[in-house]
Amino acid sequence: MDQGFHQEIGCRARQHCSTAAHHRSRRLLTTMFCAMCMFQLATEAGAQCSARDVLQNQLKLKTASSSQAPITPVRSIADLPVWKRITLGSYSNSLTLRNALDAIGCHVGGLAAEILARPAFIVSTTRKEVELVSVSAAALGFETDTVTLTAIYERAKQLGLRIAAAEVGPQLRLQYLDQPAGEFLVIGMDPIKTWSGEEAILNVANGGAGLVLIGQDGRAGAAISVTSRVVFERPKETVPADQLEQAAALLPP
Repeated sequence: MDQGFHQEIGCRARQHCSTAAHHRSRRLLTTMFCAMCMFQLATEAGAQCSARDVLQNQLKLKTASSSQAPITPVRSIADLPVWKRITLGSYSNSLTLRNALDAIGCHVGGLAAEILARPAFIVSTTRKEVELVSVSAAALGFETDTVTLTAIYERAKQLGLRIAAAEVGPQLRLQYLDQPAGEFLVIGMDPIKTWSGEEAILNVANGGAGLVLIGQDGRAGAAISVTSRVVFERPKETVPADQLEQAAALLPP
């Protein structure tokens, strides 16, 4: 009897241990699954950071310019070939233009949405093609880490470039669907005041999570990274040679 009793106790003990081990295994698997879910959610949340945050971080990060090839400063408008041609005036008003952006799934940031909704934002009444150039502040001859927006505009005007129409921003976004990830293009436009009086300009970007149209600081003294690329309009008519020489004389040696 004692032997049978001990056998029964041993059997129950083994069953208990097996059940306990099973529960521990399930708890371990559940913990691992939760940890993986948390990691995935954290990764997705990080990937969903707004493009404007990425844009702001660009000014905080130092670029390893020493590892890059030296940039040859632009001496005249002849050194700036047409980067892209786009059509303006294909929408009757800013609302239909905004609807077109929504239709292609383009995210429009809050600041950009304000710019498009302001009376100062005007679309062309006739269809026309404009030629654009994309140039970095470094290529314009600036060597500091950042440079003011006004300084960039003045240098561009000296070269014979034109300040871009406000419509260029959303139209470029609609007509530049193959923009590479990580590219942010500052639209060299006159700033538009938001409802609160903040001066803002547009930025056409692909932050890695999709195509976006965002706004950024458009004040005259706004700090722009020297590596940032700015989009200006390139006049189709030929600039007189004497004007090119005068512009080149104003550039740094």
